[in-house]
Amino acid sequence: MAAFPHSPNSTFRRLRGQHSPAEFAALVRRAAKEIGETVSCDARYIGRVESGEIRCPNYAYERVFLHMFPGRALADLGFSPRESVRGRAAQRGPGPAALSVPVPRSPSSAKESDVLRRAFMAGGSATVAAATLGLTLLGDNRRLPARAGESEAAAVEDAVRRIRLLDDRHGADALYRRASEPLRTAYALLDAGATRQSTEDRLHSGAGELAVSVGWLAHDSGRFDDARSHYAEALATARVARDAGLEAHAFSNMSFLARDTGRAREAVRAAQAGRRAASSLGSPRLLALLALREAGGWAGLDDRKACEESLARAHREFSRGPAEADPEWMSFFGEAELESLEARCWAALGEHARAARHARRAADLQDPHFARNVALYTAELAGDLARADAPDEAAWAGGRVLDLLGEVQSTRVRAMLAETATALVPHQRSPRVGAFLTRHASA
Repeated sequence: MAAFPHSPNSTFRRLRGQHSPAEFAALVRRAAKEIGETVSCDARYIGRVESGEIRCPNYAYERVFLHMFPGRALADLGFSPRESVRGRAAQRGPGPAALSVPVPRSPSSAKESDVLRRAFMAGGSATVAAATLGLTLLGDNRRLPARAGESEAAAVEDAVRRIRLLDDRHGADALYRRASEPLRTAYALLDAGATRQSTEDRLHSGAGELAVSVGWLAHDSGRFDDARSHYAEALATARVARDAGLEAHAFSNMSFLARDTGRAREAVRAAQAGRRAASSLGSPRLLALLALREAGGWAGLDDRKACEESLARAHREFSRGPAEADPEWMSFFGEAELESLEARCWAALGEHARAARHARRAADLQDPHFARNVALYTAELAGDLARADAPDEAAWAGGRVLDLLGEVQSTRVRAMLAETATALVPHQRSPRVGAFLTRHASA
């Protein structure tokens, strides 16, 4: 099928003003750094936007552009609504009215694709979706297509992106159960097979990333056995598909889970396995994250020397900057996350004042858009301050976390705050501490 011509984004071109594409790309990278975001913007990317090839940016670029042009929506920057741009096929040009995917060959397959996309992506506002995700399994009167096509692969990829966005904004607790349903559908599609090898490759990658995302929701909501199962499923999918990027992602999360569940040596080994998988991918930021995962394991083993060596490696890799090969899922990994992961290492080594300095920097650097991470980093700060004999500051930080708990639903954040409250009980005669403890008890 011939490609459709792109409609130039003249609005975005006007916003660039007198800057050259390279100069404007530098401004985008600078704005990303201001909010702790990671993008690999260059003159070529700006050209793709202005030509209309990129009809809607990914979520990382969206946050950067909205930061650069406050008060404007994506439509004000000349982009199409995200709902009308689904998957890679959508960038080739407009398709049917509601779906930007290649036109199916028959009315029955078109109906099946539309039903499947609604099964993945139906839902209302972000607030409602945070509670239910709007992702429902196919009912008895609906059937999967005999063979999966481009639209099904795009639906799986879109489900991954939407889950990540909602987790960033709301936390995992309300999302996990609903997110398990499209995961089962994704693997059913894999079992059915695809119309071509390239589509099957996309389905493997998408289903594996979906397994990691659902595993993370289980992890963050305290369902550690479920998380371990989902991460293992993602790893198996990566191995079958020979997808090194997915394998590195699965090992990264497995290392994180092992550290959180007290299996420090397993955390080290998983991080090292992830580093081997990622070694040829050309992403220094991914190697930096895996080095931080390894450092967390060494800290759990009380091996200061090995921890410091891993931290130094993480900083070296991170300083090399973003790259085109950085995975899309790493949009969360900026300077704020680096500071947070380092803070956890020092806390595990018993240096709570040092940990508090890094946790404070993480909270200060974090883009407010990532409400879950703001709450997490501030909860870490509160705990570190409580253990560093700074009870009033800890109570202040704990109060900030309580302010966010109406928006963020995370078992992990609540557990951290409960530990802080316990640590502050001996200081309850302090007015600020007493007020925090009273408020925490009522919450």
